[in-house]
Amino acid sequence: MQENNYYVLSINPGSTSTKVALFKNEERIFIDDIFHDSSILMNFKSINDQLNYRNEVLNNFIKERNIDMNTIDAIVGRGGPSYSVESGIYKVDELLVKDTREFKGGLYHSSCLGVQMAYELHKAYPHTLCLMMNPTVTDEYQELARLTGVKGVYRHCALHTLNMKEVARMYSLKVNKDYKDLRLITAHIDGGISMAVHLNGRMIDGIDGGGGEGPYTPTRMGGMAISDFNNYMRDYSFAEIRQLLSVKGGFTSYFGTSNSNTIHKMVEEGNVEAVRVWKGLIYQCAKSIGALATVLDGEVDAILLTGGLCRFPDLIEGLKKSCGFIADIEVFPGEYEHEAMTAGALSILKGEETLKTYSGKPVFEGFEK
Repeated sequence: MQENNYYVLSINPGSTSTKVALFKNEERIFIDDIFHDSSILMNFKSINDQLNYRNEVLNNFIKERNIDMNTIDAIVGRGGPSYSVESGIYKVDELLVKDTREFKGGLYHSSCLGVQMAYELHKAYPHTLCLMMNPTVTDEYQELARLTGVKGVYRHCALHTLNMKEVARMYSLKVNKDYKDLRLITAHIDGGISMAVHLNGRMIDGIDGGGGEGPYTPTRMGGMAISDFNNYMRDYSFAEIRQLLSVKGGFTSYFGTSNSNTIHKMVEEGNVEAVRVWKGLIYQCAKSIGALATVLDGEVDAILLTGGLCRFPDLIEGLKKSCGFIADIEVFPGEYEHEAMTAGALSILKGEETLKTYSGKPVFEGFEK
């Protein structure tokens, strides 16, 4: 029996780019990374305000690539800050788009544009399935990971779930072990940085970079003492603070650009400040990985590094030097989110998985006692 050919278009907006890929079944026809410099993005008051700009860029890209949208079977948008959900593949509908746009999950992050962009395309081509898989707010946290020092305020789960679960799956295949039997730390290091602890096939704790935890990044300010934050931000509006959290922080704050190639070239040329800031990012990443190792009582099978900044050998060497004593370090440079989204879409198109419907309620709403 001849297998059907399914075409899947996947859309992944990040803090500094919109990545678009086209697959024919499991075969990737192309993947393109459309870079948006922070000098352009900072002109928008909010991430949602970027939607028309990014849609225009996407539609121009589709025309330039001569993509016949009538042949597309499924459009998958990267999931964003809706209410938290269980892992799985979801139909994108009006409620999901609304809650994502309103940041119901508490995360202020460019992933909010993924389902919005996919849904706009779907409305123009209603024959397509419009899907979301394992969004940033996929919640598998264990109980102790939820606590803060303020009663009734709980930590949000906001991670690069798609990519980190995919590289964990890839590593498990490489070592011929079941993912559920491995104790892993994954670190996604790119325009945004997040990290996670994997135990029994679940991401039980993590570093929520989108929410302000952990290292600074090309665009994000990262963690900061509350007293320093309050002193510095005293005269800033909430909108200006959100810009520092996701667009104007990190490299952009120091150099006016989030382009890591530009910054690394400055490092290679010996720019003193660039060297310091670059090494500071590596230093803070190592500290976060070390902290997560304690969640597994130091019994870590492997540390998996992934994301766009893993293309720089000195970053990898720095993390191996600082964290190699914890466990073996494996590197999966770049991102595999499009492969993950496509695999999810194909499982629905082939009838192998059941399509979930977004409930509009979070996975966790507080402790009963």
